[in-house]
Amino acid sequence: MPKTRDTEHLPLAGLESVFMDLYAQPGHLFRRAQQIAVSVFYDVVGDAVTPIQYALLRMLYERPGIDQKTLAGLVALDTVTTATTAERLEAKKLIVRHVDPANRRQKQLYLTDEGKALLASLVEGVRRMHGELFRDFQPQERDALINLMHKFVDSNNERSRAPLRTAGTVARKPGPRRKDE
Repeated sequence: MPKTRDTEHLPLAGLESVFMDLYAQPGHLFRRAQQIAVSVFYDVVGDAVTPIQYALLRMLYERPGIDQKTLAGLVALDTVTTATTAERLEAKKLIVRHVDPANRRQKQLYLTDEGKALLASLVEGVRRMHGELFRDFQPQERDALINLMHKFVDSNNERSRAPLRTAGTVARKPGPRRKDE
C-alpha cells in the first residue's frame, strides 16, 4: 500500500518489514487453535457443558472429594474461575460441594449421579472431537504435535497466571496418548 500523507506521521509507518507476520506469531496461532478447539467441542460434543466445565467434571471423576483450590491447580485455572464454574455445575446438579470437616474454609467437590451420567455421555463425543481436530494429520504428526504442545506448556508452566499444579505429582510428560484422551 503506498504511503499517504496521512500515514507518514504515524510512529509505525515504514516499519512493516520489522514486524513478524501476525499469522506466524505463536501467541496468535495458539489463540486460533484454542478458538478452533472450542468451536469443534460445541459442534461435536454439544453444549450441555462448556469445555472448562468438562475439564472440571473430568478431574472430579478422577479425584472425587478434592477441594476447589486443588481442582483449580489440576486443570490450570485461577481459583475464582474454578469457584464460579463449580457454582454453575452445582446449580445444574452435576456436582455437590461439602464443607471439608478437617478444614471448614474448604469445600470438597463430588460428582452427582447426574454428573457421572453426563460425563459418560460425553466420552464418545470427545473422542469424535479429537478425530475431527486431527483429521488431516498422520498419526505420527498428531503425536508429534501433542508432544511439542506438552513440551511447550511444561517449559512455560510457571509463566502462566494459573499454572498447572499436580498436588505433589509431576505433570504428565510427553508420551503416548491414553485411550480415553
